[in-house]
Amino acid sequence: MSMHRVLAQAGIAMAHPKSSSHVRFAAVGDLHVHRDSAGSLHGFFAQAADEADALLLCGDLTDYGTAEEARILAAELSGVSVPIVAVLGNHDFESGTPGQVVEVLAQAGVRVLDGSICEIEGVGIAGVKGFGGGFGRGSLGAWGEPAIKLFVQEALNEAMKLESALAKLRTRRRIALLHYSPIVGTVQGEPVEIFPFLGSSRLEEPLLRYPMDAVFHGHAHRGTLQARTINDVPVYNVARPLLLRSRPGEPPYFLYELPREAAEEAAPPPAA
Repeated sequence: MSMHRVLAQAGIAMAHPKSSSHVRFAAVGDLHVHRDSAGSLHGFFAQAADEADALLLCGDLTDYGTAEEARILAAELSGVSVPIVAVLGNHDFESGTPGQVVEVLAQAGVRVLDGSICEIEGVGIAGVKGFGGGFGRGSLGAWGEPAIKLFVQEALNEAMKLESALAKLRTRRRIALLHYSPIVGTVQGEPVEIFPFLGSSRLEEPLLRYPMDAVFHGHAHRGTLQARTINDVPVYNVARPLLLRSRPGEPPYFLYELPREAAEEAAPPPAA
């Protein structure tokens, strides 16, 4: 039993103090904020901000992709003092107004990535939503009806956006932020029949061409917390329902840390 769980059962909240030697990220996806969520996440976000140097949100931020839900999420995030980086998920497109969701969150200080990048304390982050299509030999091919070709093209478009974003990173430490999974390992536990709708191996291909420290995604609520790419990069499924179910007694976000770049490495050489 983890120490976190022992203390939780005793009614004691266990905190992870921030570190001067490491940058720490709190990652979570699939918040599915709806009109009745007001007031339910403020403490959750505050605890994550106390323990981490940045908050990573892996899509399905809202339940139906409405501006109203985005405003509720923005209010819940209002007390967070650390940087917040996010990607959208499929639920954020349900109402056909993802731009409104992005606009509301941007006004609240959330950086929503879509084939774009940002840097937090020396760690580069590339983010895309991703798409489905299946994994490995089970990947859907662009053959037959136009609708099938459009489906496959959407997966290719997202993979190309990820590739472009990764190519822009200039930091030693690198994280990829997705909603859909790039590997089959972290969707294990879901019904095999829906694997093609949970992610795509096409998203893994760009991750193999650039040095990466970690990849985070959500979407697969009954998947597996951790697996690895072909070249051994850790991939974490941080869907909130999965974290709640698989780690009872612990906060439903995943803490991940990377060593800070040594000050002497970042500083310019002394003048002659």
